[in-house]
Amino acid sequence: MNKGQLVEAIAKGAELSKKEAQAALEATLAAVQKSLKKKDNVTLIGFGTFSVVKRKARTGINPATGEKIKIKAKNVVKFKAGSKLKASV
Repeated sequence: MNKGQLVEAIAKGAELSKKEAQAALEATLAAVQKSLKKKDNVTLIGFGTFSVVKRKARTGINPATGEKIKIKAKNVVKFKAGSKLKASV
């Protein structure tokens, strides 16, 4: 499912126009992104939790040359599925 299909599903399920559904989706995604940027968790009970985790610096290998490279530490987004989502899949 892509973003357009998700907008259609939201519009149909919530009885909204596609324009309203897209605005709602955009606002939701912006709110999640803003919260994660502040390193706050976003928990949707039953669906799952988005969180920010610091990944340590590590050594990797360039697959083309076999040369060892250093990969810098960085923050990454982690998603843990909730119980209802796990049960439905």
